[in-house]
Amino acid sequence: MTATIHRLDNRTPSLEPLLQLVAGDMNAVNTVILDRMQSQIPLIPELAGHLIAGGGKRMRPMLTLSSARLIGYTGTRHHRLAASVEFIHTATLLHDDVVDGSDLRRGKRTANIIWGNPASVLVGDFLFSRSFELMVEDGSLKVLKILSNASAVIAEGEVNQLTAARRVDLGEDRYLDIINAKTAALFAAACRIAAVVAERPEGEELALDAYGRNLGIAFQLVDDAIDYVSDAGTMGKDAGDDFREGKMTLPVILAYARGDADDRKFWKDAIEGRRQSDEDFARAIDLVRRTRSVDDTLARARHYGQRAIDAIGSFANSKAKDAMIEAVEFAVARAY
Repeated sequence: MTATIHRLDNRTPSLEPLLQLVAGDMNAVNTVILDRMQSQIPLIPELAGHLIAGGGKRMRPMLTLSSARLIGYTGTRHHRLAASVEFIHTATLLHDDVVDGSDLRRGKRTANIIWGNPASVLVGDFLFSRSFELMVEDGSLKVLKILSNASAVIAEGEVNQLTAARRVDLGEDRYLDIINAKTAALFAAACRIAAVVAERPEGEELALDAYGRNLGIAFQLVDDAIDYVSDAGTMGKDAGDDFREGKMTLPVILAYARGDADDRKFWKDAIEGRRQSDEDFARAIDLVRRTRSVDDTLARARHYGQRAIDAIGSFANSKAKDAMIEAVEFAVARAY
């Protein structure tokens, strides 16, 4: 099995070219983030800083910055907007960990475990508010519309996922709707706003939107696959979290559809919360592997990754374009 989508050369895919490309801009974004997460209430920067400084790659703001590089934007408006994107993402993580009852995030204890659920929810609300302040300060109604819509879509996706939890009859179409909303929408918006501030034609906006959206779907597909093939050190969360939370991710949807009567009964019991032991998780891993459900999930990730690469095909060749292509390759190669 190969993770190859579109090889630049024989190197293992890395985020390093993207990190180097936006390093200077990212320093400016980090300054905005650190400034705007401050509050006279000490718990707010303490809790927010735990997650913001917790080792995340800041993929979404980097996409705003790299998209701006791709189209030759030389201003600075995208710095605050990239910070706004990161605040939206961080707020959703704080809320998600409360909803999911998660213990681990990026290899560290989650904020809700340390400070409790109420504090995590309220600081998430604070970061959402800071995000909207930054959007309003930018002054572009179009940017405000794109990012506010993305925020609403993310919330809809999370509610859709919540109502789909522990439902073994969840189909692939609804699953894709969920990840398109809860993950891909912010990737798409993060890329698209760069074209707006640069006043580029709508075609370039849509191309960057498509790049981000397809990368986001590929990213989430890989995340859902490695829940069954990785460990906490690799993933930054406990292996089997999705399984124990009753999430019908694509590997499970495919394994359930391809299983015999005994397999389906097992999945029904597991997803509904009656089979949660380590032995049950080991059986789940065996089933998703035996039915090639992980392989096919990763194949779909490669498909969406290629669509992301194709979306920026019309832009001129540049270091930014190469770095954005390799970021897609890296996103898929994380599972191997």
